[in-house]
Amino acid sequence: MWNAFIGLIEQGLLFFDQILDTVGVPYSFGFAIILFTLVIKGLTYPLTLKQMKASKAQQELQPKLKALQKKYSDDREALAKAQMELYKEHGINPLGGCLPTLVQMPVWFALYRALLNLAGQPDTPLTEGFFWIPSLAGPVHIVQGQFTGGIEWLLPNGDAFLGWWPAIAYLILPVLLVVSQIYTQKMMMPQSDDPQQRAMGQAMMFMPFMFGYFALVVPSGLSLYWFTSNILSMIQQYFTMRSQNEAKAAKAGSTEAGEQLTKTALEVSAAAATIEKGADSSTQVQTNANERKSKSKRRRRKK
Repeated sequence: MWNAFIGLIEQGLLFFDQILDTVGVPYSFGFAIILFTLVIKGLTYPLTLKQMKASKAQQELQPKLKALQKKYSDDREALAKAQMELYKEHGINPLGGCLPTLVQMPVWFALYRALLNLAGQPDTPLTEGFFWIPSLAGPVHIVQGQFTGGIEWLLPNGDAFLGWWPAIAYLILPVLLVVSQIYTQKMMMPQSDDPQQRAMGQAMMFMPFMFGYFALVVPSGLSLYWFTSNILSMIQQYFTMRSQNEAKAAKAGSTEAGEQLTKTALEVSAAAATIEKGADSSTQVQTNANERKSKSKRRRRKK
């Protein structure tokens, strides 16, 4: 089943490459990888959206979390229990931010194996360049379908050193990958005073550098997938958060308008009551005046 999944990814890449090459798109295999990334991001978008909503909800819970930390400052076990109950009450999984990454891990490994298979084929499109990248199969060396060496291509004194300009060209994408990964994680992971969240956030900060190292020892085609995935994640995060903020602002505006309408209705009701009271007072005054006149007339008649 695993080999079938790898074969499916391999055939998908070749299919996209053939279509793009047929219509005359330059660097067709590189854009095939980007198109493949778009498909994967589209399929995993429901999980990503759930992650973004959970991140936003965690930000909104910060005042309550701080209150719990102050209340249970001397009892870490009670604090952890109270925090989990708070998360459960609001339907938040504190580890949900890792889910999209974990789901994509099999895709990364399968894509890695698919690129290995393509690298071993004659006239493989993987050897094509992509803008400044000399070859999507590089900078590593492939011998009998296996990558050999590590970062020797980057070491000036090594036998596998590619030369300064090729080395710099291959190094640009890993650097961009690390920067985009750090920025993406900052967008995805909210600032929190929760010790569990802080510990997870600190552990996640190692991931960009881990991916950066991987990008040095795998084909640039896989690094291109990672970088494109990060860019798409940032775009998704931006528009999703903007949509949520607009919806929240609209809801707040609707609530404020409702409160203002209620306040106006109460003021009108109070004014009407005042007018009615004034009218009743005027009627009572008139009635009293008429009674005094009647009494005065009766006294004059008696005299």
